Amino acid sequence: MYHLSGIWNTEIKDKDFALKELMVWRRGQVSRVLLCRRRTYFPSRESVKPCFLEEAASDQHVEEGPFVYLSFVGNVADSEGLIASLWKEYGKADARWLYFDPTIVSLEILTVVLDGSLALVLIYAIVKEKYYRHFIQITLCVCELYGGWMTFFPDWLMGGPNLNTDNWLYFGVYLVFFNSVWVLMPGLLLWQSWVELKKMYYKGTSAGKKFQ
Repeated sequence: MYHLSGIWNTEIKDKDFALKELMVWRRGQVSRVLLCRRRTYFPSRESVKPCFLEEAASDQHVEEGPFVYLSFVGNVADSEGLIASLWKEYGKADARWLYFDPTIVSLEILTVVLDGSLALVLIYAIVKEKYYRHFIQITLCVCELYGGWMTFFPDWLMGGPNLNTDNWLYFGVYLVFFNSVWVLMPGLLLWQSWVELKKMYYKGTSAGKKFQ
């Protein structure tokens, strides 16, 4: 597992260090999901879900949790350490993450507390095949999609003054690629819940007709 040593007090000496660490962190996330999928005992269509959710919960608590903390004790721009450096790097794409933006911080609190907890509950529900699995799954996905919408759409309505769309790296990789995962996966999980609930409905309807 990727180890973040000196997470609060690491001195950043290389100006490219944060970028390198950000890329390594994201590659590590993808690798862990793929490795987790290989070692699970679920059918292929189900195995990636607990792995993604495990990684999502980890991301929300390890990366976004410290962001909330840094925002309350000061701001990311004036903070030191590895996590602060990662957010400073991302702040080159979206300046709202450097200073205390009420909308961003409010959404991140919701993400860390609610979404992170729901992800863990959903993992348990999938593994144990609990009846409430799809209720939790739909709730979590709607929260993620709502969070993504409220993160970017208000700024777009103002013309995107905080978003760096001129640089291909910051726009294409940081803003589009990194955030598209949080749209694609919730969208796929919502579709999967729709299909499964539809099957259960028709199965129940068919069973009911047999006893009429």
